[in-house]
Amino acid sequence: MIVLFNKPFNVLCQFTDKEKRKTLSDFIPIKNIYAAGRLDYDSEGLVLLTDDGKIQHKISDPKYKLEKCYWAQVEGKINWTDVQKLNRGVLLNDGFAKVAKVKIIDNPIIWERNPPIRERKSIPTSWIELTITEGRNRLVRRITAAIGYPTLRLIRISIGQWKINKLKPGEFEIINSP
Repeated sequence: MIVLFNKPFNVLCQFTDKEKRKTLSDFIPIKNIYAAGRLDYDSEGLVLLTDDGKIQHKISDPKYKLEKCYWAQVEGKINWTDVQKLNRGVLLNDGFAKVAKVKIIDNPIIWERNPPIRERKSIPTSWIELTITEGRNRLVRRITAAIGYPTLRLIRISIGQWKINKLKPGEFEIINSP
């Protein structure tokens, strides 16, 4: 079994928390499933869970280089020259990082975030779609910041063949294993 879950903002990608923050157990009543990979507390979007260890390993192991696609709302009006920097790659403190694909997108039709992002009247925002194949900690946020565009909102929309589709934050869908 695979469970597709649209993780809301400020929810931990685990089933328990000693600090009493919201976790997967606040939304998913299914026993004996585990997250295949993680999504940061302050990020939103698709999380895959499964009861099958082989599938979990294939989804989360970096050697399989499963594509993960994100929509990132960044501070500033991003331009094509800066998008090309992401294509070429940027040097981070833990090594060189490159996106597999990136493009500027119009404001996607998505749910409101609670709480909303900070807005500055004098600084516009832009949306980009990025696809990565590595899973380094906070990678999308770090590479957009490295080229001068801090990420304000980050939504994972797909992992490999699985897509978030019409799931609203906090909703999940059970699908058969591939």
